[in-house]
Amino acid sequence: MNWGIFEALLSGVNKYSTAFGRIWLSLVFIFRVLVYVVTAERVWSDDHKDFDCNTHQPGCSNVCFDQFFPVSHVRLWALQLILVTCPSLLVVMHVAYRKAQEKKHREAVGEDGGRLYLDPGKKRGGLWWTYVCSLVFKAGIDVTFLYVFHSFYPRYTLPPVVKCHIAPCPNTVDCFISKPSEKNIFTLFMVITAVICILLNLVELSYLVSKRCREYLAARKVQATPVGHYPDCVTASCKQKDLLSGDLIFLGPDTHSPLVPDCPRDYVKKTVV
Repeated sequence: MNWGIFEALLSGVNKYSTAFGRIWLSLVFIFRVLVYVVTAERVWSDDHKDFDCNTHQPGCSNVCFDQFFPVSHVRLWALQLILVTCPSLLVVMHVAYRKAQEKKHREAVGEDGGRLYLDPGKKRGGLWWTYVCSLVFKAGIDVTFLYVFHSFYPRYTLPPVVKCHIAPCPNTVDCFISKPSEKNIFTLFMVITAVICILLNLVELSYLVSKRCREYLAARKVQATPVGHYPDCVTASCKQKDLLSGDLIFLGPDTHSPLVPDCPRDYVKKTVV
């Protein structure tokens, strides 16, 4: 797999993420992808070759290795890293789709015909839901793989010696795992970083939902304010349209609502703040 292309694609998510999302992205690249590429693959490269059993029975070492290592650590980690980053790529694809729609709209109506989106990369409307769902999926994928690892390797550790008694082994034999201490260190490291990524996803999800709730309450407060408190606005609908079309609060669909000329946006924003 070409990790350079993979990294280049995922780096595009950085400019559409929150501060927590950028921390998550840095953690994935530095402490998960780079550690996997530079170190983990080399540590597990000799796991089958150096898996020794105290018997010369043909096939015994192979069946014992398959019993205790049904799936290799590095292959599970590779699948986990691919799946955990795919939801972030969906965000980039959604932004690209919005930009394409905005371009088609301008070509159809001209530069003076208005805009479909205030900012194609701003997390509003459908893009907000895409981003929130990506956080849920990323956290769910990491939790699922942690459970799978725990099912295959209890307590995420490997014993230095395992006992095997399945055919064609003539009796119970001792088998020795190559570099168990080093493998345990890297396994725990990858598990801890996965847990931290899950916590970052949950924190970012809470931040986005709480921010949307605050914006909704602020919008309701502005809508409930008498029209006389906004001398620069002609009607209450003017005040509401400007609020929904601004960058501070946006609760409707992710399209641009035209501003009423007599209702200044700055006045509404200052009032909300």
